[in-house]
Amino acid sequence: MKFFLITSDHFSDRLWFRDDEDFRVAMNYVAIVSFTLGINVLAFILMSNHVHFVVECTHEEAKVFADRFKMLYGKYYARKYCSAEYLRRTGIDIRDVRLEDESLKRAIAYVNMNSVAANICAYPNMYPWGTGDTFFNSNNTSSALLGDMSYRAQNRIIKSKVKLPSHFSLSNSGYILPSSYVPVKFVESVFNSASSYRYFLNNSSKARAHLETRASPSFRDQNIVAASVDLCRSLFRVDGVEDLTTSQTAELLRQLKYRFNSDINQLARVIGLSYAKVAELIDLY
Repeated sequence: MKFFLITSDHFSDRLWFRDDEDFRVAMNYVAIVSFTLGINVLAFILMSNHVHFVVECTHEEAKVFADRFKMLYGKYYARKYCSAEYLRRTGIDIRDVRLEDESLKRAIAYVNMNSVAANICAYPNMYPWGTGDTFFNSNNTSSALLGDMSYRAQNRIIKSKVKLPSHFSLSNSGYILPSSYVPVKFVESVFNSASSYRYFLNNSSKARAHLETRASPSFRDQNIVAASVDLCRSLFRVDGVEDLTTSQTAELLRQLKYRFNSDINQLARVIGLSYAKVAELIDLY
């Protein structure tokens, strides 16, 4: 068996996912790509400006997996936001990880701890957009089976004509639960026990980064996106950031920084400007 950690470029001035609908669609595309290519996804996470996957396949198949996911989600994003070729040139890094030297365990822990390191939540099982709540979980999540739904209803929810297995479970939020297609028992056997899994989570590089900052959970990028639209309308009587003058953009940035304690990195991602430009606007206006 061969395993690979797939990591996309981290956007600094834009987002992959601007609202919960984007996340739901992408969650379903992970299930679709895994099923149609016959590739096991052992762990994954969808962050607002990048994605990670741990997959079992060949290196060539890992690249096909990443490209197929980018293509599907990129088409959806282009239709929704009128942004052509949004992800086509997004770089992907594919690294070999092994069961023998524990790098597979570290990779799975690293992926699932991304949301904690980003101060979005206190524990990985609190983040819904990935496999953070998939392993060593005795809670029964309320869900419906795809087989209990009509084909048309399935298409409407998962936004695809692909016929997925009838035993796949759909969450109350409208996405295929990772436990439907992730080899949960195998991943749990890799760690041997829940305590071992927690050990690798707590000792991952992402966990160390979180401990070093000791920051409390912050607002998600999607919250700031929604707030920026509301502020554009209430403060400046315009529909979006693209309609603001330079001084108005600077005021919006200051308002977001003050109201949500957003740092320059987050403001750059959300507003769609470079780090340097955001810093300049905040300092000069």
